Amino acid sequence: MRLSVLLLLCSTALLGQQAAPANVGKEALTNQQKARAIVDQMVEALGGNAYMSVQDSYSEGRYGRYHNEAQVGGAKYYRYQRWPDADRWELTEQRDIVTLYLGDKIYEVTYKGHTELNPLKDDSLRLSMLRRRYSIETVLRDWLYQPGTILLDEGQTLAENKVTEKISVINAKNEAVTIMVDLKTHLPVKKVFSVRDPQYKDRDEEAEFYDNWKSIQGVNTPFSILATHNGQVLRQQYLLSIAYNINPPPSYFTPILVDHRSDHPKK
Repeated sequence: MRLSVLLLLCSTALLGQQAAPANVGKEALTNQQKARAIVDQMVEALGGNAYMSVQDSYSEGRYGRYHNEAQVGGAKYYRYQRWPDADRWELTEQRDIVTLYLGDKIYEVTYKGHTELNPLKDDSLRLSMLRRRYSIETVLRDWLYQPGTILLDEGQTLAENKVTEKISVINAKNEAVTIMVDLKTHLPVKKVFSVRDPQYKDRDEEAEFYDNWKSIQGVNTPFSILATHNGQVLRQQYLLSIAYNINPPPSYFTPILVDHRSDHPKK
C-alpha cells in the first residue's frame, strides 16, 4: 500500500476525526506493529542497549566532497560527538580549523577566534544541519518516544543489491524518514528523507548509504557512509577508527581551539 494512503489511514485512526471501518483500523494497527518489530530488530542489530546508551564518541577518518559527480575537496578529520546535539569536526594535521555544531548554531573556529555561521547562506551547512536533524540516531533515540509518532511498513524492496524491509517513521511534526533494513543482518542499508528547498520550493531528496559495518564496543558502526542529494553524490566518509563513551572535556564543545597534548584550551 502506498505511503500516502497508509499515512492517511493512520492519521485518521489516531486523531479520531472520522469513523473508520473496524477492518481498516486493524490493518493499520497490524502494519504499525510489523514496522515496530522491524525497528526493534534493527536496534538489536545495531547493538541494543550498547547502541542506545552511547553518550559520546571520538572518531578519525577521511571524507570527500563532490559536485556534479566530481570530487571537489576532502581531508582527514578528527571528530568529537556528544549526544544529542554537539558535534566538533577538526581539520588539518594541526587540527586548527574547526567546525562546531551546538544545537541549532554553527561556529567556525581558527587561531583568529570563532565566527558564528549562517546555514541559510551556505547550502552545505544547511544540508549538514538537516542530516543531523534526520539522523538514524535521532529517529531511534528521540522520535520513537515522542507522542504521535507513526511507523509504517512498506514491504520489501531492493537497495544496493540487497533485499530490504522498507519502513517509514513519521513524527508529530510530519517529518518523515524512510529506512531500508537488510533482511539478513537487520542493519540499515539506506536512509531517505525529503525537504523543501528554501529558495526554489521544490522537494529535495536526501539519502545516505551505509556499508562496511564493524562492531566497536558492542556497537555496530558503518565505516563507510555515502550521502546523495537528489541522486547525486554529495559526500563520502570513511572511518579509520572510533571509540565510544570517552567522556571528552566540556571545553571540546565550546567554540575555542583545544591543545590535545594536554587536553586544555589554547590560550
